[in-house]
Amino acid sequence: MLRKLRVTLAIICFTLITLLFLDFSGALHAYFGWMAKLQFLPALLSSSAIIVLAIIIVTLTFGRIYCSIICPLGVFQDGVSRIAEKRKKNRYKFKQSRKWLRYGILLVFAVLLFVGLNSIAILIAPYSIYGRIASNLFAPVYQLINNGLAYLAERWDSYAFYHVDVYIKSLPIFIVSAAYFMIIIILSLTSGRWYCNTICPVGTILGFFAKYSIFKPVINSEKCNSCGLCEKNCRCSAIDAKNKKIDYTKCVTCFNCVYKCHRDAMKYRLAGNIDNVGKVDKIADVSKEGKTSRKTFIAAIATVAAASALQAQEKVVDGGLATIEKKKAPKRETPLKPAGSVSLDNFTSRCTGCQLCVQNCPNDVLRASSRLDTFMQPEMSYERGYCRPECTACSEVCPAGAIQKVTREQKTAIQIGHAVWIGQNCVPLRDGVACGNCAKHCPSGAITMMPYDPEDAASPKIPVVNEARCIGCGACEHVCPARPFSAIYVEGNLIHKEV
Repeated sequence: MLRKLRVTLAIICFTLITLLFLDFSGALHAYFGWMAKLQFLPALLSSSAIIVLAIIIVTLTFGRIYCSIICPLGVFQDGVSRIAEKRKKNRYKFKQSRKWLRYGILLVFAVLLFVGLNSIAILIAPYSIYGRIASNLFAPVYQLINNGLAYLAERWDSYAFYHVDVYIKSLPIFIVSAAYFMIIIILSLTSGRWYCNTICPVGTILGFFAKYSIFKPVINSEKCNSCGLCEKNCRCSAIDAKNKKIDYTKCVTCFNCVYKCHRDAMKYRLAGNIDNVGKVDKIADVSKEGKTSRKTFIAAIATVAAASALQAQEKVVDGGLATIEKKKAPKRETPLKPAGSVSLDNFTSRCTGCQLCVQNCPNDVLRASSRLDTFMQPEMSYERGYCRPECTACSEVCPAGAIQKVTREQKTAIQIGHAVWIGQNCVPLRDGVACGNCAKHCPSGAITMMPYDPEDAASPKIPVVNEARCIGCGACEHVCPARPFSAIYVEGNLIHKEV
């Protein structure tokens, strides 16, 4: 019964967390966005002491059910492992914990977070890994299916679905995500939860507390005949059936061992005094005494989604006649971060690189950085759109506090950067054609068209930027017709200002 409850809750939670990365409309976040904030690392970086403390208390009470229910990467591994188990049953065996490796990785991880090198630390963070896989591999497939349904719906004069552009937002991040996906698949197929109990820093932290949990799976040495079924079905390789020993730092409380034991020798109970070889000296059988409610907490699903990201064809012609050169991103000295980031340092020290904001940006402005100092963390670029002053989607979905929530009114007064004019690219000077697109589309009225030569009445007009009014939204950069580089672009601010 406990196993069924865990799996059911897991399916619900994992599905909802995955949909947060797939839902490009942003509608689900109003109802289920809080689930992303339950993840350990985002809660830690956002200084959500209540959530971190709640996870620790739950672990001290029930064991590592966070890893088997709430963590999407952990549940994903369970799903892949289950596929392998159908082909080869009883395939696991007990392995001694590599404590030096686990705590060594945790120490390095903690140091990286402490000194602000999040872009390196998030390489092994479980929630971040799954977020990148979901947004870079699963989301394109989901969007292609949506586009197919939109095409069919249009044939029936229905607009229940609408078309979205599908493309690879960052090739390096796509390659990294695909590599992680294959590694996790291979590890899960061959070794179950090897990543969780060897590499994962969150698993190591919670494993320390799980050792002292009140409820544990325990072995009744009088009933156990050392058949080894519990050990052979433990995906964490945490059970030594020969010595009747369980490594509780590795156990994720999945209840597989309880389910597989045919002699009723394995029970999830209120643990009494357990000696060094796992024999029970004193056990309070709460199920018989009626003192326990066997409710397990929140949960997650193990689904295997075979995914591949396909890059959609972009429109490269105007009216089917003239070829349009693609616009390229300028080289910014300071990367652009969304309103609510406060500063570049605040953003980089808190961002988990989960790509949730990238996937939910309705203006197609955010994408993962390929810069070494901010690798896989989102940054802004305006080739496909601009940051609309009334849009606050990224601040509403960020679970780690890297982008603090702002209102529409606040956002219109936050300067994330300022426009810079490049004369040699400007159409009026380069081609002798009047333009003024940047001034017409500037929502803050920060650009004015002025004669290039004030003393010449026939002089072409060029944009002049009032930096005091510019908020760095990128409308000017986006609409600029100059190719491949815009004649006006936005340079980021290290610290955001109010205008």
